[in-house]
Amino acid sequence: MTYKQRIDGRKFDETRPIEAKVGVIQRADGSAMFKIGNTWAYAAVYGPRNLHPKFLQDPQKGVLRCNYNMMPFSSSGERVRPGGSRRSKEISLVTGKALLPVLNLEEYPNSVVDVFIELPQTEAGSRCAGICAASMALADAGLKMKDLVCAVSVGKVHDKLLIDLDYSEESYADGAVADIPIAIMPNSGKITLLQMDGEISKEELIKLLEMGKKICMDIYEVQRKALKEKYQEVEA
Repeated sequence: MTYKQRIDGRKFDETRPIEAKVGVIQRADGSAMFKIGNTWAYAAVYGPRNLHPKFLQDPQKGVLRCNYNMMPFSSSGERVRPGGSRRSKEISLVTGKALLPVLNLEEYPNSVVDVFIELPQTEAGSRCAGICAASMALADAGLKMKDLVCAVSVGKVHDKLLIDLDYSEESYADGAVADIPIAIMPNSGKITLLQMDGEISKEELIKLLEMGKKICMDIYEVQRKALKEKYQEVEA
């Protein structure tokens, strides 16, 4: 038995519908919304601002802090318990590491840049959507950036290599599943995040990275368009 057709009818190399917008949270220094399928991510950036308490300050560079949070009734699976969890802390950490390579924090000594990511609705791919939204929000805040960061999940369901797994595919019971979130700097092609849940061969991983990089370029165009639209509205 093979996985002949995706449950939602998409092609194997096709993402769910994508939407993006910046400037969605009025009082934040920068903000963005990124939606892929039924997964919605909102990101708000505050800073650079003085970091307190002072013993946490770095006189050589600023500090990036990320906070990822899924709202209690956001998940397609089990209800998310309110408050911090091991998973949210892990995703907050990897989100920060995925974003750090595009920032020049040496410009902001003794300062902190806080990124808050909230997900009111999720159906798989939440960390990737959060990274995409956070990257746009940082740009909207006017921070100096070498590039944007684009993220998408790739993986394998039974015998097929796929882009952007949804919840039904992540929980597919009739065969092995591998889920691989990746984040890429589109202009350089450098990978800033690579995680894997499941098992695949080296050859399959190389193929999936090629597929993911191609899709990330499409996501990059969506991000750029959203940023341009905001500032075209301001100019008008």
